[in-house]
Amino acid sequence: MIITSTPLRISFFGGGTDYPVWYREHGGSVLSTTINKCCYITCRRLPPFFEYHSRISYSTVENVSRNDAIQHPSVRACLQFLGVDEGVEIHHVADLPARTGLGTSSAFTVGLLHALYGLKNQMCDKRGLASEAIHVEQDLLGEAVGAQDQVSAAYGGFNRINFHQDGSIEVKRMFASHDRLAELEQHLALYFTGFSRTASEIAQEQIRATPHKQQELKTMLQFVDEAEEIVANPRRPLHDFGRLLHESWQIKRTLTQKISNASIDEIYEAGLGAGALGGKLLGAGNGGFMLFFVPPEKRQALRERLKKLLCVPFAFSNKGSDVVVYEPEEHFDGSLSAERDFIYAQNGR
Repeated sequence: MIITSTPLRISFFGGGTDYPVWYREHGGSVLSTTINKCCYITCRRLPPFFEYHSRISYSTVENVSRNDAIQHPSVRACLQFLGVDEGVEIHHVADLPARTGLGTSSAFTVGLLHALYGLKNQMCDKRGLASEAIHVEQDLLGEAVGAQDQVSAAYGGFNRINFHQDGSIEVKRMFASHDRLAELEQHLALYFTGFSRTASEIAQEQIRATPHKQQELKTMLQFVDEAEEIVANPRRPLHDFGRLLHESWQIKRTLTQKISNASIDEIYEAGLGAGALGGKLLGAGNGGFMLFFVPPEKRQALRERLKKLLCVPFAFSNKGSDVVVYEPEEHFDGSLSAERDFIYAQNGR
């Protein structure tokens, strides 16, 4: 049995410049961190005592007679990509729900690839996990996703991630003291606004709009440089980070009309009214988690103002995807599988 733990992430600046349609021409960068909220994948070879070939458990349960009949796109694609034809049992649980702007889909893909490599008694480094997850999601599944979430999930930590025009990706660990990062962490608050049911549609629209939003994206790219300097330089007021978040959100919400809505705008304005200096909606938009930058002395006022919303505590984490349980399994004799198939055929199953 293999169990992997893969972190979720918060993206501060540069979102939208990690789409290939942009960075292949202009280059891109994001500033992001992983947090102590994870998704967990349990994976094992399925013993030949069941009438199904594989069992996949997530928000639903699939019992299938062959792996190419699996409905979950990422599971089916990862198994095919790694050539796993044998029966497997895969379970997924997470600390926070999907469709909330925290990179859960890519964390799932990275964690599953990591678990499947463990099942095959093979190692895959962080770079390999990230690049293969990007390949699965962008090329095999054709999903409207960027490349930052897979990298964050694989590497972990507070990083600047650079996307180069030649397609290469560079991960630079944030150069800042522990005290400085702890201070930043104390200024952040995460509120759940509701599920985003149109994230894929919003991402597709943003990709289509990219050629017409060059000035906006170039400005958002410049914010990555400034934000990095603010965090790294203890002489810079940390409040500048919050004000920069506000500027960035004002630009991001104009990239497509679907990123924000009246309810989201009302929540954001309420946060500012309670003392927050800035913030942003995480992920593609139209729901999910909203991040606020709020001075610690204003945190209680913010909580009272947004008391109808769930505030989720979190902490920065340096861990990337990790194998937390590795227990090699015994291989069953192939004749057992053949006997199982014969018995079920006789019983008309």
